Amino acid sequence: ADARPVDLEVFVEVINDVDHLVYASPDLRTGVERIETLLGVRATPGGQHLGGGTRNALVALGPNRYLEIIGPDPDQPDPENPRMFGIDDLASPGLVTWAARSSNLEELVAGALRQGVKLGEISGGSRTMPEGVRLAWRFTNPRVVIAGGIVPFFIDWGQTLHPAHTAGQGAALVDLRAEHPNAEEVQEILRKLGLGITVSRRPGAALVATIKGPRGIVELS
Repeated sequence: ADARPVDLEVFVEVINDVDHLVYASPDLRTGVERIETLLGVRATPGGQHLGGGTRNALVALGPNRYLEIIGPDPDQPDPENPRMFGIDDLASPGLVTWAARSSNLEELVAGALRQGVKLGEISGGSRTMPEGVRLAWRFTNPRVVIAGGIVPFFIDWGQTLHPAHTAGQGAALVDLRAEHPNAEEVQEILRKLGLGITVSRRPGAALVATIKGPRGIVELS
């Protein structure tokens, strides 16, 4: 689904666990232009994920949260493995998953596993911003897709400057909800992870972010 205007009289408190939303596109420029059209904010160039065949651009959604627009990097050769977030198979841009913040990934992964939720291994990543600043992070495996991306991967930026600080400014995340045919089951997984996002029963799986920007309030999915 594409974004559409919504009428909200009272804004819902932003989900504090959200670190960033992942908006994947078969072409980065297309994704950036679509977000600018919808929100009225131009994404700031992020950087390359060397070896992964992708690059990104960012829109801040608050002091420490952002929208990551990610697509193939034409300046890199095709990677050995498929690009993350199903980018190689996308026909159009869309919200594919999200990242929740965590300051103790080992404890989180072990606790989730005890409750039957497999988040995958912990690894590290990095990229260099256009101005030369190197960002580094640790995260659970984003390739582990649970409930169509409604269950997030988790990220810890450590001492790195949070990317929201240098991302395009002017938008704010108002709410994040999800839709899934097995809503109760997915809601229980999120509960086990300590996440309060509401899941409604619908035929397909989808994340729906309510975002306020210069052009009003839209629902992005």
